Amino acid sequence: MAEAEDDARSAKLTTLFAAVVQIALFDIVFSIDSVITAVGMAEHLSIMIAAIVLSMIVMLIASGPVSEFVERHPTVKMLALSFLLLIGTALIADAAHFHIPRGYLYFAVAFSGLVEMLNQFVARRRSRRTSEKI
Repeated sequence: MAEAEDDARSAKLTTLFAAVVQIALFDIVFSIDSVITAVGMAEHLSIMIAAIVLSMIVMLIASGPVSEFVERHPTVKMLALSFLLLIGTALIADAAHFHIPRGYLYFAVAFSGLVEMLNQFVARRRSRRTSEKI
């Protein structure tokens, strides 16, 4: 019996360790853009290092609440994926020497975000009305 409990604890620790390693790797991969930005904007090594460390701390702190929000609202997940598709398309177009003015991209993102906020607001009001009727 004790051996089975030890195996279960070991499996839980392995899963926890794997999750922590995976989160750390994702943070490292996604902080590359912060590194590039810091290198491009700062002239001093200490400022670059501080910017990178600060961005990783913010990502570690914000990753939990952001992932919980996205899990509660699947339409936000789809919106985020569409933003990635939009940005990827713009980067490919730039690589093909077809320039898309950034204002168009920013407007598309802002407009989509506004529509999603309105959808969230309406859904929240609808669920409140339904719960009040019950």
